[in-house]
Amino acid sequence: MKQKKLKAVGFGLWGETLACQALRLKGYKILKRNHKTPFGEIDIIAKRRQTLCFVEVKSRAKHEDAMHALSLFQQKRIIRAAKSFLSVNQGYCMFDIRFDFIAIAPLQWPKHIENAWLDDT
Repeated sequence: MKQKKLKAVGFGLWGETLACQALRLKGYKILKRNHKTPFGEIDIIAKRRQTLCFVEVKSRAKHEDAMHALSLFQQKRIIRAAKSFLSVNQGYCMFDIRFDFIAIAPLQWPKHIENAWLDDT
């Protein structure tokens, strides 16, 4: 069981690395990876021009499985974590804020969904 967990963690880290590379190719600057806050972890924090993106990455065997892996609970946790990040990094408060999602599957280009969800609070 421990070996299976380690393999899953490694697959997830590989997916986040691939997501960062795809974002860089699109002109984003990666500010943080696996940023931990009291409210949870943000996989990637990136910026492009005046837009700050909080990105959740899901790596699965198929893109379709990854696309369905992000729950409403996780979205709310990421929103709270993003607000925590902004409270201590006030230089970004004037930026446009966006929540993106990247689905990763082996042998396929990452699927980047901009504005995957909104902060409706």
